[in-house]
Amino acid sequence: MNILGIDVGGTGIKGAPVDTDTGTLLTERYRQLTPDGAKPGPVAEIVKSVALQFNWHAPIGCGFPAVIRNGVAETAANINQKWIGTNVAELFSEATECPVYVVNDADAAGLAEVTFGAGKGVRGVLMMITIGTGLGSALFIDGKLVPNTELGHIEVECDEAESIASDVVRKQQDLSWKKWAKRLDKYLNTLENLFHPDLMILGGGAVKKKDQFLPLLTLHTRVIPAELGNDAGIVGAALAARNAIG
Repeated sequence: MNILGIDVGGTGIKGAPVDTDTGTLLTERYRQLTPDGAKPGPVAEIVKSVALQFNWHAPIGCGFPAVIRNGVAETAANINQKWIGTNVAELFSEATECPVYVVNDADAAGLAEVTFGAGKGVRGVLMMITIGTGLGSALFIDGKLVPNTELGHIEVECDEAESIASDVVRKQQDLSWKKWAKRLDKYLNTLENLFHPDLMILGGGAVKKKDQFLPLLTLHTRVIPAELGNDAGIVGAALAARNAIG
């Protein structure tokens, strides 16, 4: 089944049609900047423009940076607070005139990696952490998703994890890779002590520079980079829509 996958992020909104049987993008990704303020109306217009770019008139899957329950955003950590309580699925469906299925963005990336990437076939407890504007998390048990974990917001030594260890913080504070890796390591060790995962996958923009920090991590858990790169959110959003359709 071919489904348009759209990944709504804090800095960009991108999408492409996906063959959900193989996890491959059927065209080049189309990307636009997230509008200033990231309010519901302007973001919906960008989502509409992505659908129009592909002349799309079929189901759409969308990854969104919030806890999503029955299509409704319940948090808004890295996007405008006006999203809280908004039925994102309905808003985007009205804008695109297509059925839209919405899932937490890190859950979407995790679904892609578990189905087609670094986590394929892995049994036991698997965690995926996306390192970008914030810290996203996806938790799987024997390949089944535990949705909306949002573990980037746990406290590490009295600080919210993503306020000290996201890739955006590394850039904003001009941290060396060594200093930033120490912060990331504390965060990942905290997760390890809480969940004792069998495998941890790291994704998001920071993983492009994995050689700068992966060797500095001290976890007992096996830690590997994601395989699908920037396509993971798009592929996973499409997969979530396929799963919802049944």
